Amino acid sequence: MRKWVRQEGWLLVTIQLLWLGAAAVRAEDTSHWLISKDLLDHAKLTLVWQNTLPVKKGEKLEMMTLLDKRLYIRTDRNYTWAIDTNDGKIAFSRSIAPAHFPILGWTSYNDRLICVIDNQLAELDINNGLQRRVTDLELSIVAPPVRNSRFFYISGADDRLHVFRAKDMVRVFKVAAENDSLVTSILADEETVVFGTDAGNLIAFMADAPRKLWEFKAVEAIGGSVVRDGNSFFFADADTHLYKVDAVEPTKAVLAWRCQMEAVLDRSPVVTPGAVYQYAHKRGLTAIDKQSGKAIWSLPQGLDLLAESAGKAYVITESGTLSVMDNATGRELYWVNFAPVTNHATNTADGRIYIADSQGHVACLRPIE
Repeated sequence: MRKWVRQEGWLLVTIQLLWLGAAAVRAEDTSHWLISKDLLDHAKLTLVWQNTLPVKKGEKLEMMTLLDKRLYIRTDRNYTWAIDTNDGKIAFSRSIAPAHFPILGWTSYNDRLICVIDNQLAELDINNGLQRRVTDLELSIVAPPVRNSRFFYISGADDRLHVFRAKDMVRVFKVAAENDSLVTSILADEETVVFGTDAGNLIAFMADAPRKLWEFKAVEAIGGSVVRDGNSFFFADADTHLYKVDAVEPTKAVLAWRCQMEAVLDRSPVVTPGAVYQYAHKRGLTAIDKQSGKAIWSLPQGLDLLAESAGKAYVITESGTLSVMDNATGRELYWVNFAPVTNHATNTADGRIYIADSQGHVACLRPIE
């Protein structure tokens, strides 16, 4: 088992202690806001908190994601911050791997953060980012791993889904699609594991045995990850359609609807309580009604959903603006300049917006209803 160790000098440790204990920028201090107060007022947003990360010269923010009331930010040199979403304070900060090591996936289970570092399954302490266990599974891992209380589910380049016992990492069984297609997306709970493939298969198996429960076949490769919402599964397909598949019984799944996007889809949909949002290359972002599968609106310059609140969708665009869309009427209500924003996290839990710039300023905004 390999371990990655970063030697920290006393000066760096001292600096870390200083800004770990520091409070985020107060809302009254407007001199260094990522987005000016005038623009926020126009957008009917308020600053909840802002923090400044000590990003080194030449270093770039690469990952920004929300997970369990934490905002995780990783640079292209694999330095990582965990930020409390309530107050913007740093929970931990450290290098989790050497700068050149590739990292795949980012999820959590109980007190562990789970990802793949340099093709090894890594479990990090959720409180401090330190390694708890690193396992060489002797596989070429091709999709973000997931786990439940008993098992890890790992996709290999051998077109198999490998199931390992979580307590000791002993492989207990493996499954595959009948057409031997590559497993590209995995979802799991205590009862079932569902995976998507590069041939368009969506397959459910027993979580603890190689017994297939149901299968749905799309036309082409599933693009990005499959997203679960209750008993419904949403995924983008290379056949230009967004699919909703409902598991109507433990052993039966049916097509609820599919919506054509007029472009090859290679990005996961974003599913919120109000709608489904799908990006398509050169077509922008489209909002789709979850029940009917009909398009609500389409924004040609739309890049990604930031958040949804009170029937409004807050969208970051390719032209560096924030567009606020009305999901009831399908109209753009207004837009504001968000040019400083270089990174963002998509929030499907509530209306808070998380953005960052190239200087390491990270801000949390909230709509004023």
